[in-house]
Amino acid sequence: MDGESGKAARGSGTRIVYNTLRDEILSMALAPGSPLDEVGLSERFGLSRTPVREALLRLGAEGLVTTLPNRNTIVSVIDFATLPTYFEALSLMYRVTTRGAASRAGSASLAAVKAEQAAFRKAVEARDAQAMIEANRNFHVAIAEVAGNAYFTTFFARLLDEGRRILRLYYATFEDRLPRKYVEEHEEMIAAIGAGDVDLADRLATAHAAQIVRQIQEFVARDAERASAITLAEPGKRA
Repeated sequence: MDGESGKAARGSGTRIVYNTLRDEILSMALAPGSPLDEVGLSERFGLSRTPVREALLRLGAEGLVTTLPNRNTIVSVIDFATLPTYFEALSLMYRVTTRGAASRAGSASLAAVKAEQAAFRKAVEARDAQAMIEANRNFHVAIAEVAGNAYFTTFFARLLDEGRRILRLYYATFEDRLPRKYVEEHEEMIAAIGAGDVDLADRLATAHAAQIVRQIQEFVARDAERASAITLAEPGKRA
C-alpha cells in the first residue's frame, strides 16, 4: 500500500471509529465514565491504534471524552454543576438564530427547516427517543443556517450536541412520550419565521428555551441521587 492509499485508509478508519463512538456516547450506550481502551477499540474495529487514537483526539476536542493524568481515556462525565452556564448559552442561541432566521424570511427557503420538523413529528409519534433528539438538533441547526451566520450555526450545533445526553436522560422520564407541545412550539416558530415577525420569533424562542431548561432542571432536582452518581463518579478507579 503506497503512502497516499495508507493515508486514505487511515482516514476512513478514523471516521468509522469517530462516528461510531460519538453516536454511542451521545445516545448513552456508552455511559459517562466508561473506559475507552485503545487496544480494545483496535481489536473491536479491526484497525491499528493510530486511527483509534486520532478518533479519540477528535472526540476529546468536542468534550465527549477525557484523558486522565494516567493517560487512560474515558467517556466524559456529565457535570451537572455547569448546567446553569450551559443553559444560558443555549437559550441565547435559540433566540439569536430564530430572530436571525425571521429577519431573512424573504430571502431564504424554509424547506430544510420544515423537513426536519416533519422528521421530528414522526419521531415523537413513534416514541423514538434517539430520532427525536437527532431531528430536534437538526431542526434548530436548520433554523440557524437560515439565519446565515456560520459562526452561530457552528456554536449552536456544538451546544445542541453537548446537550443530547442530558436530553436522553430527560426523555426517559416521559418513557419517551414527548409532550405534543414541543411539536406545536416548533410549528409556531416556523410560522413566525416565515412571516418575518422578528419579535414574535424572539418571544417564541425565549419561551421554548425557558420551558426546556425548566423541565430539565426539575428532572435533575427530582433525580438528584442519579445526577450525583454520574457527576461524582471516580473514573480513575474504574477498571
